[in-house]
Amino acid sequence: MAQPGSAYSLEKREEKSESHTLTVLVDNEPGVLARVIGLFSGRGYNIDSLTVSETEHEAHLSRITIVTSGPPMVIEQIQHQLERLVPIHSVTDLTVLGNPLERELAMIKVAGKGAKHAAAKKLAEAFEAHIIDESAEHFVFEITGEQSRIEQFIAKLQPLGLVEVARTGLAAISRGAERM
Repeated sequence: MAQPGSAYSLEKREEKSESHTLTVLVDNEPGVLARVIGLFSGRGYNIDSLTVSETEHEAHLSRITIVTSGPPMVIEQIQHQLERLVPIHSVTDLTVLGNPLERELAMIKVAGKGAKHAAAKKLAEAFEAHIIDESAEHFVFEITGEQSRIEQFIAKLQPLGLVEVARTGLAAISRGAERM
């Protein structure tokens, strides 16, 4: 067994996978997203969540938010490889900056009558989800918040007649006055 602080135990700690949220500011032009995704797939990195939108219309810049996981060394390698792509203006690891604001939106369809219908409606109220479509036999709920909260809501709806889930992926921003 390795002693704490030995080379072996330090090596094992470094191999531990961590989840990181990266924001990438890019030119809004055809093919940029494909190049970013190609970097991940070509090296066998996984993307847990991906969102993209033009955020600075006059400058034609888009913001890509990527959630990925891996050992710290791999995360650092991903960041450096992204920074070398030509249409990329900046890459920021929000996880390293500390405690980013992260939110997701989900639409969840539930089918059921009677007691299940009432239970789903009560559960939605408890989670502050909004009903965006309703009939006597189904609901479509909209919920925003932290991913863990959305996952809890979905899990509780499962036995009540969960039909379908659509999720946006994570949107994230750093805290404080600094700009990306």
